[in-house]
Amino acid sequence: MKSALRSGEPTVTASVFVVDARGERIPIKVSAAVLRDTDGRVMGGVETFQDLRQVEELRKKLQDKHTFADIVGKSRAITQLFDILPHIADSNATVLVQGASGTGKELVARAIHELSPRRKKRFVAVNCAALPDTLLESELFGYKAGAFTDARRDKPGRFALAEGGTLFLDEVGDISPAMQVRLLRVLQEKSYEPRGSIEPVRADVRIIAATNKNLGELVGAGRFREDLYYRIHVVQIDVPPLAERREDIPLLVDHFIAIYNRLRDQEITGLSKEALSRLMQHDFPGNVRELQNILEHAFVLCRGGTIEAAHLPPDVTRGSVQVTAAPKREMNLKSTEKTLIEEALAKHGGKRALAAAELGINLSTLYRKILRLGIVAPDQDGRGERAHPTSRRLSPPFT
Repeated sequence: MKSALRSGEPTVTASVFVVDARGERIPIKVSAAVLRDTDGRVMGGVETFQDLRQVEELRKKLQDKHTFADIVGKSRAITQLFDILPHIADSNATVLVQGASGTGKELVARAIHELSPRRKKRFVAVNCAALPDTLLESELFGYKAGAFTDARRDKPGRFALAEGGTLFLDEVGDISPAMQVRLLRVLQEKSYEPRGSIEPVRADVRIIAATNKNLGELVGAGRFREDLYYRIHVVQIDVPPLAERREDIPLLVDHFIAIYNRLRDQEITGLSKEALSRLMQHDFPGNVRELQNILEHAFVLCRGGTIEAAHLPPDVTRGSVQVTAAPKREMNLKSTEKTLIEEALAKHGGKRALAAAELGINLSTLYRKILRLGIVAPDQDGRGERAHPTSRRLSPPFT
C-alpha cells in the first residue's frame, strides 16, 4: 500500500504467506491500488488479498505428476525414462548409466534400487575416479588383518556392505586396466577375494555403473576392456544434458526452491520473469547440479519474496546479456518456446506428430501453440494437409 501511494500506480506483489489463528500458512497474492476522487486527487487506497491455496494445490499435483523417485522433468527423454525405470528395476541386470557430469546419474541409480526387490538392502556408492588402485581395491573388496602394515583387523569392502543390495560404481570409465580385470572376474564368477585372503567370498550384489565418458569409444581406443564393457552394458540408460531438455528447467526450479525453503526456513515464492528468462538462455555446462548451485546462490542473496535476475550469479547474467544482444535472436520465454517448436518442425520435415513427440507434448497442444505463437509452419504437415498459420499470441510458455 505504501508503495502504491508513493508511486500513484497499482502494485501487484509476488505471492507471500500469512499465518491464520491456527498457525496454518496460507499462500496469498496481495494487490494494492490508489483511490482517487473525480478530480483525480488521492483519497486513499485499497488492498486485496487473493487466496492461492487451490492454485498451490493444483501446482503441487502437477509437480507430483512430473516427479519420479526424485527425478524431475516433463521432456520426452525424461518421461521415457520414467516409463522404463520400473521395468529395469524389476530385473537383476547390470545397468550402465551414461551422461555428462551433473545430469543426475546417481539419482537414476538410486531410483532403480528403490524400485527393485533389493530396496530393503543397502545402496552403496563408490567413486572409482577418486581413489588410486590400491585404495580402490581395498575399498571394493575389503581386506584381512595383516594384509598390509596398518591392517590390524578385518575390514569389509563395499561389495560386502552391498550384499543383497545394489553397488553403484560411479565414473567406472576411469579405473585402470588392472582394476578392470578384477572387476570383470567378480562379474563373471559372482565372487571376490578380500585383500590378503585366499578364500573367495560369494557376492549377491547388483551392479549399476555410471560414467561421463563414451565407453564404446574407450574400447575402440584400447583404454577399456571390451569384455568388461559388455558385462556392464547389459542395459544402457543415457541421461541427456540439461541444455537438451530446457522445458524441464521451470520444474527443476520449483523443485529446488521447495527444497531450499525447507532447509533454510525461507519463503521464496519463485523467480521473476526476467530471472527465469536468464536461466532459460543459459547453456548449463554443469547441468542440473549447476542449476541447483545457481538457486542456492540466489537464496543467499534473496531474503524473501521473488528471486530477481540480480540475485543470480554474474556468469549467468553476463551470458544472458550476450545472447540477448545477438542480432535477430531475442531470447525470452516466448521466443525460446517458439524456437524449440520451429526447430522440431524443421527437423521432422513439418510432421506435427513427430515434432510433438520430440517436444513431449500432445499433438493438439502443438497445434494450439503453433497458432498462438504465430509460427509459420511448413506448407505440408506430413499428411498432405495444408498449414494455416496465424499471428495470435500465446500465454506464458511451458504451460
